[in-house]
Amino acid sequence: MIEYALLFAAACYGIALLLDLWRIAVGPSAADRILALDTMVINVIALLVLYGIWRGTAIYFEAAMLVAMVGFVSTVAYCRFLLRGDIIE
Repeated sequence: MIEYALLFAAACYGIALLLDLWRIAVGPSAADRILALDTMVINVIALLVLYGIWRGTAIYFEAAMLVAMVGFVSTVAYCRFLLRGDIIE
């Protein structure tokens, strides 16, 4: 039963990734693209956690933590670039 729930959740997150990719490509403003990129990172984290549950190993949870840290830093850097024009002062 848990396999079906994991498959359904992975399919939902896969569709969400495609919709995020569409928003990145078509987004009317840069802020929409930043938000879609951040949401895409969250969806990838969820997929990694689901895959870790399915495989029964903890290495994917650590990979999800690394993706979360890199995603946070990239979102902050992109927002800072958008607001100030440079990342490092």
